[in-house]
Amino acid sequence: CRCARVSPTGKHSASVLFLHGSGDTGQGLRSWVRDILTPDLAFTHIRVIYPTAPARPYTPMRGALSNVWFDRYKISRDCPEHLESIDTMCSTLGALIQDEVNAGIPAHRIIVGGFSMGGAMALHLAGRYHPELAGVFALSSFLNKDSVAFQFLFSFSIDARKASPPRAVQCHGTSDELVLHGWGEETWALLQKAGMSAGFHSFPGLSHQLSHPEMELLRTWILHKLPPAASS
Repeated sequence: CRCARVSPTGKHSASVLFLHGSGDTGQGLRSWVRDILTPDLAFTHIRVIYPTAPARPYTPMRGALSNVWFDRYKISRDCPEHLESIDTMCSTLGALIQDEVNAGIPAHRIIVGGFSMGGAMALHLAGRYHPELAGVFALSSFLNKDSVAFQFLFSFSIDARKASPPRAVQCHGTSDELVLHGWGEETWALLQKAGMSAGFHSFPGLSHQLSHPEMELLRTWILHKLPPAASS
Protein backbone atom coordinates (compact mmCIF):
# COMPACT_ATOMS: atom_id res chain seq x y z
CA CYS A 1 0.00 0.00 0.00
CA ARG A 2 1.06 3.58 -0.58
CA CYS A 3 0.93 4.75 3.00
CA ALA A 4 2.29 7.74 4.89
CA ARG A 5 3.17 6.70 8.42
CA VAL A 6 3.86 8.62 11.60
CA SER A 7 5.83 6.43 13.98
CA PRO A 8 5.38 6.59 17.75
CA THR A 9 8.22 8.21 19.67
CA GLY A 10 8.26 5.33 22.16
CA LYS A 11 7.22 1.66 22.19
CA HIS A 12 4.55 0.94 19.56
CA SER A 13 1.49 -0.56 21.29
CA ALA A 14 -1.51 0.76 19.27
CA SER A 15 -2.35 1.92 15.74
CA VAL A 16 -4.72 4.31 13.94
CA LEU A 17 -5.67 4.10 10.25
CA PHE A 18 -6.78 7.55 9.00
CA LEU A 19 -8.48 7.49 5.57
CA HIS A 20 -8.51 10.52 3.27
CA GLY A 21 -11.47 12.01 1.40
CA SER A 22 -12.20 11.49 -2.31
CA GLY A 23 -9.48 12.68 -4.69
CA ASP A 24 -6.87 13.10 -1.95
CA THR A 25 -3.90 10.91 -0.95
CA GLY A 26 -2.57 9.60 2.35
CA GLN A 27 0.33 12.05 2.11
CA GLY A 28 -2.08 14.90 1.34
CA LEU A 29 -4.19 14.16 4.44
CA ARG A 30 -1.08 13.71 6.53
CA SER A 31 0.17 17.17 5.47
CA TRP A 32 -3.26 18.72 6.12
CA VAL A 33 -3.40 17.26 9.65
CA ARG A 34 0.12 18.52 10.40
CA ASP A 35 -0.81 22.02 9.18
CA ILE A 36 -3.91 22.15 11.40
CA LEU A 37 -2.79 20.44 14.60
CA THR A 38 0.29 21.76 16.37
CA PRO A 39 2.58 19.98 16.94
CA ASP A 40 0.94 17.02 15.14
CA LEU A 41 -1.40 14.05 15.49
CA ALA A 42 1.49 12.04 16.90
CA PHE A 43 1.80 9.90 20.02
CA THR A 44 4.41 8.18 22.16
CA HIS A 45 2.83 4.72 21.64
CA ILE A 46 0.48 4.93 18.60
CA ARG A 47 1.47 4.53 14.95
CA VAL A 48 -0.74 6.67 12.66
CA ILE A 49 -1.11 5.28 9.12
CA TYR A 50 -2.46 7.31 6.19
CA PRO A 51 -3.18 4.92 3.28
CA THR A 52 -3.85 6.15 -0.28
CA ALA A 53 -6.89 4.83 -2.15
CA PRO A 54 -6.14 3.34 -5.59
CA ALA A 55 -7.15 5.37 -8.64
CA ARG A 56 -10.42 4.15 -10.13
CA PRO A 57 -13.12 5.52 -12.47
CA TYR A 58 -15.44 7.67 -10.34
CA THR A 59 -19.02 8.05 -11.54
CA PRO A 60 -19.69 11.53 -9.99
CA MET A 61 -16.72 12.76 -12.06
CA ARG A 62 -18.16 11.21 -15.26
CA GLY A 63 -15.88 8.21 -14.97
CA ALA A 64 -12.62 10.15 -14.63
CA LEU A 65 -9.91 8.43 -12.58
CA SER A 66 -9.74 9.52 -8.96
CA ASN A 67 -8.22 8.27 -5.70
CA VAL A 68 -11.46 7.11 -4.10
CA TRP A 69 -12.18 4.28 -1.66
CA PHE A 70 -15.28 3.23 -3.58
CA ASP A 71 -17.55 4.39 -6.38
CA ARG A 72 -20.82 6.25 -5.84
CA TYR A 73 -23.76 6.43 -8.23
CA LYS A 74 -24.11 10.02 -7.01
CA ILE A 75 -23.24 12.05 -3.91
CA SER A 76 -26.57 11.61 -2.15
CA ARG A 77 -28.10 9.75 0.78
CA ASP A 78 -30.99 8.62 -1.42
CA CYS A 79 -29.37 6.18 -3.83
CA PRO A 80 -28.07 2.59 -3.59
CA GLU A 81 -24.51 1.97 -2.44
CA HIS A 82 -21.87 0.71 -4.85
CA LEU A 83 -21.35 -2.37 -2.70
CA GLU A 84 -18.94 -4.21 -4.98
CA SER A 85 -16.32 -1.46 -4.73
CA ILE A 86 -16.95 -0.96 -0.98
CA ASP A 87 -16.45 -4.65 -0.23
CA THR A 88 -13.32 -4.91 -2.38
CA MET A 89 -11.76 -2.04 -0.44
CA CYS A 90 -12.83 -3.52 2.91
CA SER A 91 -10.74 -6.54 1.95
CA THR A 92 -7.74 -4.38 0.95
CA LEU A 93 -7.89 -2.31 4.15
CA GLY A 94 -8.50 -5.45 6.20
CA ALA A 95 -5.07 -6.63 5.02
CA LEU A 96 -3.56 -3.42 6.47
CA ILE A 97 -5.25 -4.15 9.81
CA GLN A 98 -3.85 -7.68 9.64
CA ASP A 99 -0.36 -6.25 9.03
CA GLU A 100 -0.64 -4.37 12.34
CA VAL A 101 -1.88 -7.51 14.12
CA ASN A 102 1.04 -9.45 12.63
CA ALA A 103 3.35 -6.75 14.00
CA GLY A 104 2.06 -7.53 17.50
CA ILE A 105 -0.75 -4.96 17.88
CA PRO A 106 -3.99 -6.63 19.04
CA ALA A 107 -7.13 -5.64 17.11
CA HIS A 108 -8.65 -4.08 20.24
CA ARG A 109 -5.70 -1.62 20.16
CA ILE A 110 -6.51 -0.42 16.62
CA ILE A 111 -8.82 2.44 15.53
CA VAL A 112 -9.93 3.24 11.98
CA GLY A 113 -11.45 6.50 10.82
CA GLY A 114 -11.48 9.05 8.08
CA PHE A 115 -12.53 12.34 6.57
CA SER A 116 -15.57 12.55 4.26
CA MET A 117 -15.58 9.42 2.04
CA GLY A 118 -12.82 8.01 4.28
CA GLY A 119 -15.17 8.17 7.26
CA ALA A 120 -17.89 6.27 5.38
CA MET A 121 -15.30 3.67 4.37
CA ALA A 122 -14.20 3.33 8.00
CA LEU A 123 -17.80 2.81 9.20
CA HIS A 124 -18.21 -0.07 6.73
CA LEU A 125 -14.82 -1.52 7.62
CA ALA A 126 -15.29 -1.44 11.41
CA GLY A 127 -19.06 -1.91 11.53
CA ARG A 128 -19.31 -4.86 9.14
CA TYR A 129 -15.92 -6.56 9.00
CA HIS A 130 -13.88 -5.68 12.10
CA PRO A 131 -16.14 -5.26 15.16
CA GLU A 132 -13.17 -6.23 17.35
CA LEU A 133 -11.47 -2.85 16.77
CA ALA A 134 -11.22 -0.29 19.57
CA GLY A 135 -13.24 2.38 17.76
CA VAL A 136 -14.12 4.18 14.54
CA PHE A 137 -14.32 7.89 13.71
CA ALA A 138 -16.00 9.71 10.83
CA LEU A 139 -15.37 13.43 10.13
CA SER A 140 -17.72 15.29 7.73
CA SER A 141 -19.08 11.91 6.60
CA PHE A 142 -22.37 10.18 5.83
CA LEU A 143 -23.79 6.78 4.93
CA ASN A 144 -26.61 6.30 2.43
CA LYS A 145 -29.90 6.01 4.29
CA ASP A 146 -30.39 2.37 3.25
CA SER A 147 -26.75 1.47 3.89
CA VAL A 148 -26.04 -2.22 4.35
CA ALA A 149 -23.94 -1.11 7.34
CA PHE A 150 -27.10 -0.24 9.30
CA GLN A 151 -28.76 -3.56 8.39
CA PHE A 152 -25.63 -5.48 9.35
CA LEU A 153 -25.21 -3.71 12.69
CA PHE A 154 -28.87 -4.28 13.55
CA SER A 155 -28.63 -8.04 12.88
CA PHE A 156 -25.43 -8.00 14.88
CA SER A 157 -26.98 -6.28 17.90
CA ILE A 158 -29.84 -8.80 18.22
CA ASP A 159 -27.44 -11.77 18.23
CA ALA A 160 -26.22 -11.95 21.82
CA ARG A 161 -23.39 -14.35 20.87
CA LYS A 162 -21.61 -11.66 18.89
CA ALA A 163 -19.35 -9.01 20.36
CA SER A 164 -20.69 -5.47 20.45
CA PRO A 165 -19.54 -3.22 17.58
CA PRO A 166 -16.79 -0.67 18.21
CA ARG A 167 -17.68 2.74 19.59
CA ALA A 168 -17.96 5.51 17.03
CA VAL A 169 -17.45 9.25 17.12
CA GLN A 170 -18.62 11.65 14.40
CA CYS A 171 -17.70 15.31 13.89
CA HIS A 172 -19.40 17.63 11.41
CA GLY A 173 -19.36 21.32 10.51
CA THR A 174 -22.71 23.10 10.53
CA SER A 175 -21.78 25.02 7.34
CA ASP A 176 -20.74 21.97 5.28
CA GLU A 177 -22.20 22.46 1.79
CA LEU A 178 -20.81 19.25 0.25
CA VAL A 179 -21.84 16.73 2.92
CA LEU A 180 -24.71 18.42 4.71
CA HIS A 181 -24.64 18.54 8.51
CA GLY A 182 -28.09 16.91 8.49
CA TRP A 183 -26.72 13.93 6.56
CA GLY A 184 -24.13 13.41 9.27
CA GLU A 185 -26.73 13.73 12.04
CA GLU A 186 -29.08 11.27 10.33
CA THR A 187 -26.22 8.80 9.87
CA TRP A 188 -25.44 9.12 13.58
CA ALA A 189 -29.10 8.54 14.54
CA LEU A 190 -29.31 5.44 12.32
CA LEU A 191 -26.03 4.06 13.70
CA GLN A 192 -27.39 4.39 17.22
CA LYS A 193 -30.71 2.84 16.23
CA ALA A 194 -28.79 -0.09 14.72
CA GLY A 195 -26.97 -0.68 18.01
CA MET A 196 -23.67 1.15 17.61
CA SER A 197 -22.67 3.39 20.50
CA ALA A 198 -21.86 6.70 18.80
CA GLY A 199 -21.17 10.30 19.78
CA PHE A 200 -21.86 13.29 17.52
CA HIS A 201 -20.12 16.66 17.73
CA SER A 202 -21.17 19.74 15.73
CA PHE A 203 -18.69 22.49 14.85
CA PRO A 204 -20.49 25.82 14.27
CA GLY A 205 -19.54 27.61 11.05
CA LEU A 206 -17.17 24.87 9.86
CA SER A 207 -17.44 23.96 6.16
CA HIS A 208 -16.19 20.71 4.53
CA GLN A 209 -12.87 20.99 6.35
CA LEU A 210 -10.85 19.78 9.28
CA SER A 211 -10.45 22.24 12.16
CA HIS A 212 -8.12 22.61 15.12
CA PRO A 213 -10.83 22.11 17.80
CA GLU A 214 -12.09 19.03 15.97
CA MET A 215 -8.60 17.52 15.75
CA GLU A 216 -7.97 18.24 19.43
CA LEU A 217 -11.22 16.43 20.27
CA LEU A 218 -10.14 13.52 18.06
CA ARG A 219 -6.70 13.32 19.68
CA THR A 220 -8.30 13.22 23.16
CA TRP A 221 -10.77 10.54 22.05
CA ILE A 222 -8.01 8.39 20.51
CA LEU A 223 -5.97 8.59 23.73
CA HIS A 224 -9.06 7.67 25.76
CA LYS A 225 -9.66 4.58 23.58
CA LEU A 226 -5.95 3.68 23.22
CA PRO A 227 -4.19 4.69 26.45
CA PRO A 228 -0.50 3.88 26.82
CA ALA A 229 -0.04 0.20 27.69
CA ALA A 230 0.73 -0.40 31.36
CA SER A 231 4.45 -1.08 31.62
CA SER A 232 4.95 -4.67 32.66
